[in-house]
Amino acid sequence: MKDFGVKKLYYSISEVSKLTGLEQYILRYWESEFDQLKPSKNRAGNRIYTNKDISIILKIKKLLRDEKYTIEGARNILNEPVAAKEPEVAKAEIVQETNPVQSNDNENGSVESALEELKKFLVELQNKL
Repeated sequence: MKDFGVKKLYYSISEVSKLTGLEQYILRYWESEFDQLKPSKNRAGNRIYTNKDISIILKIKKLLRDEKYTIEGARNILNEPVAAKEPEVAKAEIVQETNPVQSNDNENGSVESALEELKKFLVELQNKL
């Protein structure tokens, strides 16, 4: 996300568009597709986005653009409770400890770095909630 140096409580749709790199019509469309994205409106009827709304938009953008999920798939991921995801991570760690995979060091390094990135992402997500 681009940082303009000013932290605000509310952002207009044009500001959010610039911050996220998304067109305004995409933001409006995503409101209709994702229940989690419901920005408030001011007295004039203009959308006002909070930092929480912006983080949801960035998560949706990552799921759709980077991870290539469909809208329905991204919606399902966003609807999953965080508590339901944590046991899967713990289970994966237990399985890895009891059944180490035999492969070359290069592959293990990339798997370990991918797992570290996933762990960081999950910790950040947990802190945001």
